[in-house]
Parts: sequence; C-alpha cells; structure tokens
Amino acid sequence: MRGGEDPHAEVWSYIPLEQRVPADHPLRPLRAMVDAVLTNLSPQFSRLYSRVGRPSIAPERLLRALLLQVLYSVRSERLLMEQLDYNLLFRWFVGLKADDPIWDATVFTKNRQRLLDGDIAQAFFERVVAQARARGLLSDEHFTVDGTLIEAWASLKSFQRKDTPPARPDDPGNPTVNFHGERRSNATHASTTDPDAQLFRKGDAHEAKLYYQGHVLMENRSGLAVDGSLTPATGYAEREQALVMAARLPGHVTLGADKSYDTRDFVDGLRGLAVTPHVAQNITKRSSAIDRRTTRHAGYLASQRQRKRIEEIFGWLKMVGLLRKTRHRGVGRVGWMFTFGLAVYNLVRMRNLLVQPA
Repeated sequence: MRGGEDPHAEVWSYIPLEQRVPADHPLRPLRAMVDAVLTNLSPQFSRLYSRVGRPSIAPERLLRALLLQVLYSVRSERLLMEQLDYNLLFRWFVGLKADDPIWDATVFTKNRQRLLDGDIAQAFFERVVAQARARGLLSDEHFTVDGTLIEAWASLKSFQRKDTPPARPDDPGNPTVNFHGERRSNATHASTTDPDAQLFRKGDAHEAKLYYQGHVLMENRSGLAVDGSLTPATGYAEREQALVMAARLPGHVTLGADKSYDTRDFVDGLRGLAVTPHVAQNITKRSSAIDRRTTRHAGYLASQRQRKRIEEIFGWLKMVGLLRKTRHRGVGRVGWMFTFGLAVYNLVRMRNLLVQPA
C-alpha cells in the first residue's frame, strides 16, 4: 500500500449512503416528513406519467431535488446537477446510490414542466399543511395576511408599447432603448420578455420595476403558512387575494394585517365572511375603518404583535428560497415556485418546532 492511502477506503466505498449520514443530521427529520407527503401524492403522480415510452425521472426524486435546490439556494438546475454528481448528502436525500448516473440539466427541466402542468406544488403544499395540522401545530382561530413584491426576470428595456411593433435592435444582446420623456403604464406597455409582469413601485422613494406579488396567509400559533397565491403586481391585488383566502377560512376567526389593508371595503368584506378584522389602523390624514369595537379587545393587540412574524416567511423566501428576483417567467411558473417555496419553509419550520435539542 502506498503511503498516505486510507486502509479502510475500499470498505468505506461499500457502506450504504443511509449509514453514512449521521443520525442527528438536520436533514433526517426533514426527509421523514417529505417521505410521508410523497407517499400521499403517489396516486397523483401515477396519473401524470404514461405506462409506455422511455422511463423518465421519478417524480419523488425530482421533487426531492427541487427541495434541495430551494433549501440550499442553488441558483440553477445545472449547478444542482453538479452538486448531485459529487455531494453524497444530496444523493442520499434524493434517493440515489453513490454510483447512480446523474440526469442532464435539460432533461431535469423538461420533467419539472410535467409537475407544473399537474399542479403538484399546490398538492405538495396542502399535504404539508395537513401534516402540520395533524401534529397540532396550527391555530384554527387566529391568522395573519400580507403580501410581498417579487422582482420579475425582465428588464425595463423590455417594457415597450403594445400597439407598436418593436424596432430592430442595434445590439440584440444589450439594445439601446431611450424611453426618457415617454409616459409608460401597464395599460399601454408590456414586457416583451415576460408579459405577465407588471410595472409597479413600492413607494414614492422607490423606482418602478417589473414585479409579481406574492400573498400569504399565516396562522399565528406556530407562524406557518396555510395558504398562498401569486398574482401580477397591482394596487388592489393584496386586498383582493386576502378576501379570497379569508373566504376559505372557517367562520368566527381573526385576521391580522398591516395598514395597507385598512380600507372600508376590505374591512366590511371580512365582516361579511364572519372574520374579525384585526387590521392596523391607518390614521394618517384620514379616518380608520377599524374602531373601538375591535381595538378595545386584548386579542387585537396580540394579533398586532403576532402579524409581524409573517415577515419571517417573506425574508426566508427571498434570502434562502431564491425569490428575491425570480428565475422564471409567467404567472404559472413563478406561482408554482412560490407555492413550493412556502411548502419548503413550512417543512423547515416544522422540523425546528418538533425536533427539540437534547
């Protein structure tokens, strides 16, 4: 044996990956929860795949790989395949052996489209929420709603007039576009790169960009997302989607929200659904739709404290879940990744709640 060689290297190479992962590794409880969800989804997977033709990537492995991409902030499918090629921890989580061949990045992306067509992200998210409910982690009485902006994968140069055919660019890779002095709005202009993205501005001190808007309904006990959606960014989408999600709640619950939801139509809409509006009062140069009937209760103050936890979900999605600026185009595809990101966040949060340190 040559100097420097490990005398146990040959024996180590035959040890299964399951035995190589430490028993206390944080991915172990996460994988157990994912396995339970995927078992419930198995009949739905069967309907997406034909019984004839070349075998494709198993949907269970595909979803596990996508979960790792979100969990470890892997910014592209090509880099994800590179990680799967040499990272034994990734191989163990996905269900691959140490010497199994890795898929081509293009094949992986094409197979992901099949999951998008089958709306698997929503089904996966619903199974995760059901698992949290079965473990007693969810509140059935107190909720919070909020929205966040997600920057689209399109530049302002692509935001051009709808009624004028685009001119031939001087440089196809980085064309010169002069829109100074031109009044642009979503009514007259659209992005040629991503037509679903909308020109939107966070506030007076911010520049206008092309955005989508994500909406989340959080329960207040554990801070888990129980509903969510994604729409083009508009000034009314937050309140519209909040009413849609509130309509799916059981009656006689509370719903906390920030000042942007303090409008007469929204508050009346919630009360019509038997939902108590714990909305922060907006009294800047106007009167609030929330009066002493609501604010005099101690539960209102508790909701105002708890509602800020929803920002933790948005922060995780943007810093870890690759949604500060989306890498996809179109409401369907961006919405799929947003819903899937919420499911992954819930899994991480549930693991932290259930696995107590020794």
